[in-house]
Amino acid sequence: MSQKRNIPLTILYEIKLAISQVVLWLWIKLGLVKSLLIVPYEGFGNEKEILLVGRVIRDNRVGESSPEDSVWRNIGKMRRRFMSVVIPGVEVKAEFQGEEFFAKTDEEGYFEFKIHPKKAIQFPSRWQQIELTLMDRVIKNQGEVNACADVFLPVGNIDYGIISDVDDTIVPTGAMRMTEMLKTTFAKNAHTRVPFPGVSAFYKALQQGTDGIDSNPFFYVSSSPWNLYDFLHELLRIHHIPQGPLMLRDIGLSRTEFISGSHSEHKLEQIRHILATYTQVPFMLIGDSGQEDPAIYLQIVKEFPRRILMIFIRDVHSSRHASVEKISKEVKEHGVEMLLVKNTLEASQYALAKGWVLEADMDDIAKEKVKNEAENKEV
Repeated sequence: MSQKRNIPLTILYEIKLAISQVVLWLWIKLGLVKSLLIVPYEGFGNEKEILLVGRVIRDNRVGESSPEDSVWRNIGKMRRRFMSVVIPGVEVKAEFQGEEFFAKTDEEGYFEFKIHPKKAIQFPSRWQQIELTLMDRVIKNQGEVNACADVFLPVGNIDYGIISDVDDTIVPTGAMRMTEMLKTTFAKNAHTRVPFPGVSAFYKALQQGTDGIDSNPFFYVSSSPWNLYDFLHELLRIHHIPQGPLMLRDIGLSRTEFISGSHSEHKLEQIRHILATYTQVPFMLIGDSGQEDPAIYLQIVKEFPRRILMIFIRDVHSSRHASVEKISKEVKEHGVEMLLVKNTLEASQYALAKGWVLEADMDDIAKEKVKNEAENKEV
């Protein structure tokens, strides 16, 4: 019965692909595709394997944002992000520590490398670079199409890792209210989307732990679409939030679903992969009460006993208190505490009490929180 229900979706998907191929052919013939981009998403790995994904698209010419950008300029840039012209079926070469690897883009323009070098991976620093080159000629006067991808590799003494949501955890989005979420997403940019007060200083304190060294890794798992990757990457950088792989999802029509992969399925899959990659590292999970983070994190606690150090849930909607309280009781039965916090300072005070951050960092967090609150009033 389920296979019969999927037949119309398969047909729709094939129609979508056919239209995309015709549109791409026309755009190329008409000279509307003037340049191409390899868009690598930050990867990660260990001593045996590196995972790197990315996409090949027409250059959408979005560029960096500015605090002075108008609402209409922001909307125009966001429209270009979502109107990407993807390049399927082309080969991409990856060069890493003297070896070459090859992958082809799929129907949506995505490529994926699972790199297993013949030689032992060298770890001179936490962030390594992989050189990417487009091997196929797609348009006239194409020239070389190159990109440099950053990948995280564990270096130094890691006390714990942190897996964080983004929307309504780091930055207010209003994900429970569609109109507010769309307005926030399209009308603002990486400068004017302001994180919750104190987030940058708190995350920096967690990254440093108790030795004052930026060695504890961050991973950002969000159900936002890959189209927003450059925007979210810029937002984290501008607001001095620790660098870490951003793991987003494709939300387009697939052969079996109108929207590829559910919010919870995507997050569970990505978190499982992180924990499986770093088997000796305990992790903190940070999310919010707006959607499904508490239930997702409960499932992770069940699947990975003794791997989760702590769960922080930002309180963003009073209607979810009872639900979070119920889930937190079940989480506690597995030996993990899930703390519903009103603000960043409350979370940092708990982390200090547990000996996960330095007392010297608390003053920075409190000062930044006050400063951010004042800035938010001005916006």
